[in-house]
Amino acid sequence: MAHSASSTQSAGRHAVSDEPSVGSLVQSAMADVSTLIRGEIELAKTEVTRSAKKAGVSAGLFGAAGALLAFAGFFLFVMLAELFTWLGLPRWVSYLIVTVALLAVAAVAGLIGLRMLKKIDKPERTMESLRELPEVMRRETPGTRRRALPTVSNGRVERRSPDSYLV
Repeated sequence: MAHSASSTQSAGRHAVSDEPSVGSLVQSAMADVSTLIRGEIELAKTEVTRSAKKAGVSAGLFGAAGALLAFAGFFLFVMLAELFTWLGLPRWVSYLIVTVALLAVAAVAGLIGLRMLKKIDKPERTMESLRELPEVMRRETPGTRRRALPTVSNGRVERRSPDSYLV
């Protein structure tokens, strides 16, 4: 009986108070932080995945340039140099022509790969929202936000306002 009486008194004290309890404020803050962190991680994964695909294509082109120089040069280009020699050019001139042609093809493949590498996008939305994280964490009143945050679902960012998700 004593236990039930103290429970009733405890419940009565909380019902009289208008202000939320510290526990409910902490719980609200933890839920908001958890939601924010999950959204940031999802946004970062989405943006990094796109950039990683572009980086993979660039790396593949660099790999193709290296493979062209390493393997095909041993057989095909020796044969071409010998063909030029057979046509009447001195041997050293034949090998010089083949070497310059190899360098030109490798340079073109390398430049294309470099150009694609420079086009890789930074995760700008993630960096921008992380810069604003301290502002988002400060709230005017418990349970409300100063601005609407974007939501991330299935790798797509959905903004709450049509103009921008910034205030």
